[in-house]
Amino acid sequence: MKFGVVVFPGSNCDADAYYAIRDVLQQPVEYIWHQEEHLHGVDCVILPGGFSYGDYLRCGAIARFSPVMQAVEEFARQGGLVLGICNGFQILCEAHLLPGALVRNEGLRFICKHVYLRVENENTPFTNRCRRGEVLRIPIAHGEGRYVCDRETLQELQANEQIIFRYCDSAGAITHESNPNGSVANIAGIANERFNVLGMMPHPERACEAILGSEDGLKIFQSLVHTALTVAR
Repeated sequence: MKFGVVVFPGSNCDADAYYAIRDVLQQPVEYIWHQEEHLHGVDCVILPGGFSYGDYLRCGAIARFSPVMQAVEEFARQGGLVLGICNGFQILCEAHLLPGALVRNEGLRFICKHVYLRVENENTPFTNRCRRGEVLRIPIAHGEGRYVCDRETLQELQANEQIIFRYCDSAGAITHESNPNGSVANIAGIANERFNVLGMMPHPERACEAILGSEDGLKIFQSLVHTALTVAR
């Protein structure tokens, strides 16, 4: 399975994603510069974390208009797999590939720590190596990670099982205390209606080796590879 990691001016987790794919997952991967207009035949596009274009105007607002995003949007419309991590999630919302928006954390402070996520839907290309209700320990690092949407959108996300991850405690309970940024319904990650686009604020690429404190993030990338192998058969 071939991965492509998009690099925007200000990306700072692109190398982390590249390393996780090439050295840990041992899959083909290449960088895709933000001015590129083609995706070079990749099977999955990763929009990494960071501060694309310095987060001017608001997070992801300028990156959404990068030349490469036209190719990403077309790729997604055709059913291609797209994973947006942190700033990548923000970009996907700005591009309307995912509903809702990411705004300033409830406490108005940047948060960098490990959190717990509960897998809400295991039947997706991103979570098929997980169990429903499984608790993953993955780090976050963001100042504008509070997911918000209107009531109608939230109802649709819930009804369609598009909420893929929720912040929880170590036992899997969804509590106010386990919500690090004030996201509505403890949402940490959502997918589109076709489940080929996923946005999540936590960083799975930073949880792929035991030396980093957790290997739980590797399950997300392993799920993508499993999806590709299943399709190939």
